[in-house]
Amino acid sequence: MSSAVELRAPGPRGTPPLLARLVDDAALFPPGNASMPDAIRGHLDSRVGEHAGVLGLFLCPASRLAELITELIKVKPVKPLALSLVIDTGLGGVPKAVSIVESRSELLALRMVEMPAPSDVDEVWLERVSEFVPEDVIRVVEPRRGGAEWLDGVRRVIEHGSWPKLRCGGVSSENFPSVHEVADFLAVVSGGGVAFKATAGLHGAVRRTAEDTGITHHGFLNLLVATARSLSGKDVREALASTDAEALVKEASELSDQAAHAVRGVFASFGSCSLSEPVSELEELGLL
Repeated sequence: MSSAVELRAPGPRGTPPLLARLVDDAALFPPGNASMPDAIRGHLDSRVGEHAGVLGLFLCPASRLAELITELIKVKPVKPLALSLVIDTGLGGVPKAVSIVESRSELLALRMVEMPAPSDVDEVWLERVSEFVPEDVIRVVEPRRGGAEWLDGVRRVIEHGSWPKLRCGGVSSENFPSVHEVADFLAVVSGGGVAFKATAGLHGAVRRTAEDTGITHHGFLNLLVATARSLSGKDVREALASTDAEALVKEASELSDQAAHAVRGVFASFGSCSLSEPVSELEELGLL
């Protein structure tokens, strides 16, 4: 199976190891909802842009594969698009979707398959995931959050060699996990020997409260620093709850390259409908 290290190959302009391939391109998903032509054009432009090293995989729902392929045929990319296939057609649709991607290897390189788990993440279901997804492709499974059962599901996902996904937000306040829930998740994953992927809600580097909704969003810099602390036995909850950008930047900047690689071996990436927004924030904070 591909590893988080392989997905984080250094960028062409010497991207810091803490940030290499950190942001997966979720332009097709809410709240961006880009059209396929705009999403592809934006992604290909970003691949050759100044901060191409921060850009990770392109995310596409399985239900839009035909649309994706049609657009790629038109634009003729120089090299295959590194793809994470997001399964929105049910587990039974995985073999067909994977087969379609693999039949267009001149256009697409399948790196990851992501899917939601049923309410009961049982052994049989996870075995089918393993059977349906090729060994050299990363499997990412999102257990439904809530109670001790959620963390039990996360542990089962890890035991089967898949990466768990952490949903950090959504359309309502209930979609946003608490600081304690994220800390508990990090405690399980950092000791589990696999990486995790984050999704939704990470619209800024530093924890903040949205003026329009009053909902507090987790920050991806908070999550990076919290992951570092989880690996070194320090206060994870304090890092997750911090709104002190200067302190978070200082702590992130002081990580050695070895420590940064260790952090990203756990927190592999997060999806964003924009690459420019996180890059702009990282530039303003002096991290890029």
